[in-house]
Amino acid sequence: MHQQQEFTSLITKHQKIIYKVCNLYVEDKTDRQDLFQEICLQAWKSYHLFRGDAQFSTWLYRIALNTAITFFKKEKKQVQAIYNEVLPELRNVEDEREEQFKAMYTAIGNLNKIDKALVMLYLEDYSYIEISETLGITPNNVAVKMNRLKLKLKEEAEKNFKQ
Repeated sequence: MHQQQEFTSLITKHQKIIYKVCNLYVEDKTDRQDLFQEICLQAWKSYHLFRGDAQFSTWLYRIALNTAITFFKKEKKQVQAIYNEVLPELRNVEDEREEQFKAMYTAIGNLNKIDKALVMLYLEDYSYIEISETLGITPNNVAVKMNRLKLKLKEEAEKNFKQ
């Protein structure tokens, strides 16, 4: 029973991680709820393997990202991220800064699953080393990918903002 209480406490403390992954990978509210539950289930099934070598949040990100990617493979869904939700809102937003933010959010939403995960971890202020551990790539590869993604996102956000 102690392990279950410990797990529940950690999930409650770090549930924002799961919500962020769900929001980035799923448009439909029902699908987001299903994905949230699936992530929690997979984390529980793997909890006995958590050794504390990495922070719990890093471990949970890895579980959440892998589950999100697998979730779509199983369901054979194409991820369009948040684009369809954000686009109508862009027309009604008066604040230019808010429009720029949403344009960037849309650009992130249009990335492939791995790049989206990389950007999400970067935005959470994870170091390149922590990102590399979570995604299973070298820190140098993280740096190269992030430099390319920053340029790509800037171009995409500017394009989306002008539309």
